[in-house]
Amino acid sequence: MKSLQMLAFWLLVVGGLNWGLVGLMGLNIVNTIFASMPVLEQVVYMLVGVSALYLGYLKLGGKK
Repeated sequence: MKSLQMLAFWLLVVGGLNWGLVGLMGLNIVNTIFASMPVLEQVVYMLVGVSALYLGYLKLGGKK
């Protein structure tokens, strides 16, 4: 289970850095990498969102 938490953590870090770059410079790294594959880009965004929900659930008293 720790591996899943680490994966979720790093996906959230990458997603947060991406949104920080979008806000600061208008640079979307995920879009730059996966521009020719919009479905894969959407999957990355969904994984980041699910990671945020999962880690939020754990933090708010889910499974310890």
